[in-house]
Amino acid sequence: MDQQTYRKLISRQISPWIGVPCRTLLTLLSGPYSLVTCFRNWLYTQGWLRVHHVSVPVLCVGNLTTGGTGKTPLVVWLARLMVQKGLRATILTRGYKANGRKTPYGVTTNTDEPAELAAACPGVPVIVNPDRVAGAAEAIRNHGAQVLLMDDGFQHRRLARDLDIVTVDATCPFGYGRLLPAGLLREPVSGLARADAVVLTRSDQVSEETLRQIETEIRQTNPDLVVARSIHAPVSVRRSDGIEIPQDELRGKKVFAFCGLANPTAFFTTVQACGCVLAGSQAYDDHYAYAQRDMADLCQATRSCEAELLLTTQKDWTKIKPLSRPDEAVPTAYLAVELRFTAGGDPLMALIEQALAGTIPAL
Repeated sequence: MDQQTYRKLISRQISPWIGVPCRTLLTLLSGPYSLVTCFRNWLYTQGWLRVHHVSVPVLCVGNLTTGGTGKTPLVVWLARLMVQKGLRATILTRGYKANGRKTPYGVTTNTDEPAELAAACPGVPVIVNPDRVAGAAEAIRNHGAQVLLMDDGFQHRRLARDLDIVTVDATCPFGYGRLLPAGLLREPVSGLARADAVVLTRSDQVSEETLRQIETEIRQTNPDLVVARSIHAPVSVRRSDGIEIPQDELRGKKVFAFCGLANPTAFFTTVQACGCVLAGSQAYDDHYAYAQRDMADLCQATRSCEAELLLTTQKDWTKIKPLSRPDEAVPTAYLAVELRFTAGGDPLMALIEQALAGTIPAL
């Protein structure tokens, strides 16, 4: 079952004749997962499992659900903020399916998010290691890190952190209210009691009433949380030949969009918000490994719908860049976005300053 079919199943968009028995089975399977997850968290809370502290501040970005909440733009924003402050930061990431050749900063050539982070944050080392404690030691020892930014680390409790920021996708905030595999929740929403702040991503894609309802549910779990709202604002469209397409030239342009994301609908919505005419689209599974055949199929689909541009995300671009385009007459480009706060940015910044205050080691 591909990820899009799975999402339709758990969101009750599939016929009850098939959906009900399948969801019943998934609910039964989520029971053992829930027990293990809750027991593990209890062991950390009680101190039975050891938490490792390091000599520099650790700022963690994570989520409650699996994939697609928009963590990467927030990590990029934090990394650039540290650079602006003159601090030597290092990003720690587990690297999904990271088993390729290592680069000097530990980025594997066949992983998308670490490569995207490295490209978006030049000069900021990215260390790929599922063992965050070992990765932290390497960052301090080899790169002289003054601040560690832990990507996708909310459930990784072995490494102590000074600030926990949880991203919540406003278009699908709580994973359909059920734990894996019956829903998308990695742990119960009550886990937000451990967090310091929540950043609602894609806040522009839902109504104000929906945003208020999400915030109300979040604060029922933890009334002291700082809750900020953000959007993924398009900043540029860059073609494979390096030419940047001004955003005003996108208005009315027919494009074929594709992506390998956990939440592809959000990307397609952003493309349309740029004024593009979405002539066609293709959604692949999250972390999809593109092959030459896929590029041939995409170019053919682009020609078939008479689109003027084949458009993807920066995350997917890092994976298709080594592949040749069989039809160079069809320009290929990626849409770069950045995180922008629409509310709650100042309280979040105050929390960051508090986490950094007096804890930065000298160079």
